[in-house]
Amino acid sequence: MKIRPLHDRIVVRRTEEEQKTAGGILLPDAAAEKPQQGEVIAVGNGQITEQGVRELDVKVGDTVLFGQYAGQTVKVDGEELLIMKESDVLGVLE
Repeated sequence: MKIRPLHDRIVVRRTEEEQKTAGGILLPDAAAEKPQQGEVIAVGNGQITEQGVRELDVKVGDTVLFGQYAGQTVKVDGEELLIMKESDVLGVLE
């Protein structure tokens, strides 16, 4: 199944989180913080404004940074993804 976000929303796949601390201690999944960056895998058509449709600044394949509580988590084909508005993105890693 594919997912197509609407308007100014994007779909992000979180990057893999670290399972070890710097000291070598293994962390269980419950104790590890979820990473606040990921790869954009789908983008909407753009934000609708009074002047027309504004294109999104992010594109598929970009690695983005976002806030800890940004977006809505959904499961698609058993994979956990985030759907968020483009305004939730703090920056693009280059």
